[in-house]
Amino acid sequence: MSDSPGARAGSGARPVTARRPLQALIGLLIVCLAGLGVAAAAAAADGDLVKVFVVRDPAQTGGTPVTLPEIAKATLGDESRAGDIFALNRGLAQKDGSSLDSPDESLHPGWILRLPEDASGPDVQLARDTSGGAATGSGDQSQATTAPTDSGSSAGQTTVFAIPLASAVAVAAAFVLALVTAAIVSRRGIRSWAGAVGRALRRLGDPARRRRRLAVRRSTGLRFATDADSVRRAYDTLGDFAATPRRPAVPVHALRVDDTGVTAWLDTPDAPDGSWTHVEGPRWQRAASAGGWPARPGAAAPSDSGEALLVRVGTDQDDCPVFVDLSRLDGVLSVTGNAAVARDVVQNLLAEVSRNRPGTPVSVLGGADGSPPPVVPSGLSQLTRVEPPAAKADTVAPGTVSSPAHRHPVVGLVVVAGTPGPRETAELEALCGQGGAGWTGLVYGDATGAHWQWHVDDEGWVTVPVLPLRLTVPA
Repeated sequence: MSDSPGARAGSGARPVTARRPLQALIGLLIVCLAGLGVAAAAAAADGDLVKVFVVRDPAQTGGTPVTLPEIAKATLGDESRAGDIFALNRGLAQKDGSSLDSPDESLHPGWILRLPEDASGPDVQLARDTSGGAATGSGDQSQATTAPTDSGSSAGQTTVFAIPLASAVAVAAAFVLALVTAAIVSRRGIRSWAGAVGRALRRLGDPARRRRRLAVRRSTGLRFATDADSVRRAYDTLGDFAATPRRPAVPVHALRVDDTGVTAWLDTPDAPDGSWTHVEGPRWQRAASAGGWPARPGAAAPSDSGEALLVRVGTDQDDCPVFVDLSRLDGVLSVTGNAAVARDVVQNLLAEVSRNRPGTPVSVLGGADGSPPPVVPSGLSQLTRVEPPAAKADTVAPGTVSSPAHRHPVVGLVVVAGTPGPRETAELEALCGQGGAGWTGLVYGDATGAHWQWHVDDEGWVTVPVLPLRLTVPA
């Protein structure tokens, strides 16, 4: 109960002593990280970074040679800017000894073509220019050192600087020494210090983990572009749930297909037929036949499948594609979370619709937060503006873009680049809401009141709560 100066001094001495190991640990980490920063800065000074496009082999693009107009459309959004790319690369020596001398010349696989500064997209890479000629790098066949930015965007890249082995060993030794010292001086604080060090190590590993995740997502995007077999299997499966004289059609919300069979998320308590086995909740499974997946006579193709419009949202933990039926996405889908990954979700859905239902009309609206618009695939019909029904536009309830879930054909797509403002919300309600024009809205932003909401994180995962599913987003 004493409140004398001596008692107060004695009670405060221990915390001061306990703080000294932590201060020493922080100082040691600062010195080590500063050394690594100097090394990275020195590496970055070796050459200027330029944006480039690496010409892929036709075997990687479905057998179609890459052309300058295609590169301009994919990276600049305008194929008429092919001349800008030719002007930057005219006469520059490539690694095979040849050069680009004519805008109509065939592009060789492995060529590294410079791009204008405003280029963006998943095919844009960064390369270090050390020669004043063609951009060069290190690593794979493209010789361009690339990696994702910390934001997780598929459109951004940065250079990877290798940490020398001696520096890595020194940092590891410094961590171990700091932990041992802290344990000797104060056992009470070792657990919290170890936790802090562990969190710091995880943060240091975040860029490398994001690079690995982006590589996986890009691989998934390339696979989707060439994998028509999984699409055929998914549409083939829909025939099991069509209406018959003895039962109505069974609603199918999602499908997962692989070589072993198919998983379906259904709205039914009973087996569709004897070949299906109930797993749990809405999930049912059917094994592939011993002969694999032969096409059934009369199996539906994407172009003649009625109202259904299957699109691959991503891949699950087993790297298997998972489809959802956009014809059941009545109203508006709002994709929230990391802005760049949310844009990738909508960009992939547009690519899927272009492959499975070419000619579908698309209207793109700018959001209130100025997010970059998507690149509309050439297979879709982009409209400058869709005039909403006048009567519906006048009776819009502000902030409401929901609509009851039921199936209807996908008349067209309204894409909002970012969070919609009052004007965009009104147009969404008029075109996509109950009693509207019957269009389907895709928003990469927070559309308040949207019936369907998915969430993405900066690692490239998308969560579909209603199923529930967690999938890898293609990039």
